[in-house]
Amino acid sequence: MPCDVFIVGGGPAGLAAAIAARLKGFTVTVVDAARPPIDKACGEGLLPSAPAALARLGIQIEREQAFPILGIRFVGDGASVEASFPAGFGFGMRRTVLHRVLADRAAELGVKLLWGEHQKHLPDRSSYHWLIGADGQNSRVRNMAGLDRVSRESARFGFRRHYQIEPWSDHIEVHWASGSQIYVTPVGPSEVGIALLARDPHLRLDGGLQRFPDLQRRLAGAAFSSTERGAITRSRQFQRVYCDRTVLIGDASGSVDAITGEGLSLAFDQAIALAAALVSEDPEKYQIEHRRLERRPMLMADFMLLLDRSPWLRRRVLRLLAARPVIFENLLAMHVGKPRFEIAAAAAR
Repeated sequence: MPCDVFIVGGGPAGLAAAIAARLKGFTVTVVDAARPPIDKACGEGLLPSAPAALARLGIQIEREQAFPILGIRFVGDGASVEASFPAGFGFGMRRTVLHRVLADRAAELGVKLLWGEHQKHLPDRSSYHWLIGADGQNSRVRNMAGLDRVSRESARFGFRRHYQIEPWSDHIEVHWASGSQIYVTPVGPSEVGIALLARDPHLRLDGGLQRFPDLQRRLAGAAFSSTERGAITRSRQFQRVYCDRTVLIGDASGSVDAITGEGLSLAFDQAIALAAALVSEDPEKYQIEHRRLERRPMLMADFMLLLDRSPWLRRRVLRLLAARPVIFENLLAMHVGKPRFEIAAAAAR
């Protein structure tokens, strides 16, 4: 039986798109070769905009499912600075738990979920009205639609593992060293996620932690609660995110480096924008909104990757932020999409 929306890819982006479309009254089918819960190497931090977007999809994160995150802390080059989110709070949440919550919500709304289905060929055009590619960085849907033309791209490598240890902070920590960063995200009352980001494809967590002796000592003796999992993290922008009635979302439509922590939030906002565009039968509206949504995360990724490439600049910036934390507070406010403050004016206070 034909459906209104056929989605290839049942990760968080695909499920969010399915939920948003179903809330607009569309019949929706999702197909994925994997079976839930689907895991992926990521930092697992949800900034405040993510719970807000999930609430619009009818999803409330329960306290027992996640760990409340109140802000961000940068540590490196002998400096440390932290700031709280200007409004609301985020969550540290296991990817598998998030996927289960999204899948349950989709099923509750009547989305047809086809797990373990290998989509060797796209369905016949007569079987759907809209085809949504939510099939990740190496999207077959994107390739078959001729949407692979890239405007910009850079790539690094990420590895993640969980440790059984009580979180020592209610902030996400970003530890900086030359050529790499480590994210520390509390994901439960007795568990933290450790994610390494680096340009070296051969560097793994055990080797990466040697660059962060204080963090390595803190984790010494803690048991692993997951195996190490890796992925490529990209900042990538495509010229177009739709062609005719084929539309892309999530990593299939472009991505920002994991250093921003914005990937999931961006996908949820895209899902809401996409559903609105489907209602109006105007994918160009989604193209415009997609570009607007990615602009701020792209700028932040450029800034943070510049610090990654330049040790001299990173030292100067981290020490400045530690000395003038109000600047960091305003940078964080900008990062999470709150009204822009005048940084120069803040620094003069």
